[in-house]
Parts: sequence; structure tokens; C-alpha cells
Amino acid sequence: MLKQTKDGLILNIKISPNSSKNIILKDETGLKIKLTAQPIEGKANKALIEFLSKQLKIPKTSIEILKGETSKEKTLLIKIFDNDKIENIRNILE
Repeated sequence: MLKQTKDGLILNIKISPNSSKNIILKDETGLKIKLTAQPIEGKANKALIEFLSKQLKIPKTSIEILKGETSKEKTLLIKIFDNDKIENIRNILE
């Protein structure tokens, strides 16, 4: 799920738009994020970045979608290098 690189943390997720609430789910297949936003005109991507930013307590500018702009399966780059913040992110997402 989470892989540390020289650029930050790489995160592979699956999103589920049009959900009843925003929530992070963990299971044996990986990380799934349910979002209330619709997958129209990038609304779900924007909602994903805003939601993760609040949950992980990091700036929105620190989260970038590397792959999957138009897909439910996405690869994100979290540009964080502070070890305490990295540990906090791991605790929330793993």
C-alpha cells in the first residue's frame, strides 16, 4: 500500500465515488476510500485530495495524483519527508 521513495510516499488506492459519506476502509485487498463527490469534471479527485489532506493533517499541495486521473484505481504521491508525519500517515493508512 505505502512505499517510501526519494520523492515521498507512494500510495495505491481504490476510490468509490457517490458514497453516503467520506471514509477510509482497509481490507486484505488494500486501501479503499469512499467519497460523496461525483466522478464528474474532476470533482471526485478534488474531494479525494481535500479529504486525505484533512485526515492526514498535511497540506493539499503535498498530495499529487500520479496515475488514475479518470480511473477508480489511483496512485498518489504524498510529498512528506518529516519522519514524524510519515509515521503518523502510516498509522492512519496501514
